[in-house]
Amino acid sequence: MNRLALPLLLALAPSLLRAQAAPPHRAEHREFVVSNFTTESGVTLPQARIVYGTYGKLNAARDNVVLLPSHYMANHHGYEWLIGDGLALDTTKLFLVATELFGNGASSSPSNTPEPLHGPRFPLTTIRDNVQIVHRLLTEQLGVTHLRAVIGFSMGAQQAFQWAVSYPAFADRIVATSGTAKTYGHGIMRLEGQIAAITADPSFNNGDYAAPPKAGLEAFGMVWAAWLYSQEWWRKELWRASARPGTSFDQFVQSWRTRFSADANNYILQARTWERHDVGTTPGFSGDTEKALRSISVPLLYMPSETDLYFPVGDARYEAQFIPKVQLVPIPSLWGHPAGAGANPEDKRFLNAKITAFLAGGDANRAR
Repeated sequence: MNRLALPLLLALAPSLLRAQAAPPHRAEHREFVVSNFTTESGVTLPQARIVYGTYGKLNAARDNVVLLPSHYMANHHGYEWLIGDGLALDTTKLFLVATELFGNGASSSPSNTPEPLHGPRFPLTTIRDNVQIVHRLLTEQLGVTHLRAVIGFSMGAQQAFQWAVSYPAFADRIVATSGTAKTYGHGIMRLEGQIAAITADPSFNNGDYAAPPKAGLEAFGMVWAAWLYSQEWWRKELWRASARPGTSFDQFVQSWRTRFSADANNYILQARTWERHDVGTTPGFSGDTEKALRSISVPLLYMPSETDLYFPVGDARYEAQFIPKVQLVPIPSLWGHPAGAGANPEDKRFLNAKITAFLAGGDANRAR
């Protein structure tokens, strides 16, 4: 299992809406299953499963819901930096629904789907596929027809933008941290490089491996680490904040070789989902990303990390100029991509203050 700076622990157990709500800060583990779910690629999954967690209690009016869509290979615990006393999301008032993407190993994935769709034969799933099935989860299983907000980090931010375009009146507010509405060419090249690291291992065998492609996964980890944080983060040796005392630089670098042990086909599927995202390819927009961004009608808090190498701040500034009710608030951090998930105490405080003000209807730029 991944040991990234972001929480990626897997935990799942199906439960029902009528079950007693979990105590604050602890998730109830649930799942939603759809028969004969057709993906945008045209392939039908006989059973499509989405695993999710809930925090707090759904009120009688079913109008206290915030959606938290997960990021790359993460589970539904990935937003707990926002949840709790003094933080942006108060589970004594809100009902939080944290969903897991196709391909994470718990929701429908190459690794857990039987033939004829097992492994490399699993269909490409898009961000819109994930948004569509979660829309069904909310409306059909939970009886929720409106959200207070969608809050997403990274691939979760991609989903948040897609919600704003596909279902423009479904949420009152949108928050996107460390993620853009489209993956641009530079991001696609990065992802292709990471995929190539896995597939170059001969034991990968076109995805029909008998055992995990160990050398490929080690190479993947090294490529991932080089992009995850900023150059200045490395120069100032901020890695020491999370390393064991006495860890040398060489030991820290080598540790990335063994941090990725999930299924290789799952990693590749989610990378393909990531790199193909573009709100402009939503039906009705004919590939026009700017037109899709202009269609966003609700307030949107856009929080890129100033040092993100995955989703550069320049891409966020470009997109923000087309969003009518945007508040662009870059995160002043050296922590690169993980800054958007509160990777350190300062980033966590900054994000929670800005998101709290925004959800209350205020100007996030003025929040402290």
